[in-house]
Amino acid sequence: MSIQTQTPNAQNLVDTVAANGSFKTFGKALEQAGMTDTLRGAGPFTVFAPTDAAFEKLPAGRLETLFKPENKEELRALLNYHVVSGRKLAADVGKWESAKTVNGQMAPVKLNGKDLTIDGAHVTTADIGSSNGVIHAIDKVNLPTKH
Repeated sequence: MSIQTQTPNAQNLVDTVAANGSFKTFGKALEQAGMTDTLRGAGPFTVFAPTDAAFEKLPAGRLETLFKPENKEELRALLNYHVVSGRKLAADVGKWESAKTVNGQMAPVKLNGKDLTIDGAHVTTADIGSSNGVIHAIDKVNLPTKH
């Protein structure tokens, strides 16, 4: 699949996610994990945001379990595995072998022609700009390893 690129906008990352329409579940997860204030902050951040279709690929009941209040830290760790510090466009990310995520773990990055992946998730829409970072839509939810 070829990568589509979108232009920057004046909204912060959380508002960009909300306005996009493909990230309803991701936006709800950010709220559940208490991460909206951080991603509305100065940043900048690069967010590899799973689309709603990506969340649908999780095993049945997994998302509901993650959304329970007692699993807030696990949800936060999962979401932080999708965030990198700094504003990194797809052209920059494609030069990496791995990305250091905000949760501290490294996520492998591969570029094969125009197919960019992070931990096996394909970037389907790249460079969705926001005032405090950039979003790359991905087609699966990446799961960090547990310590």
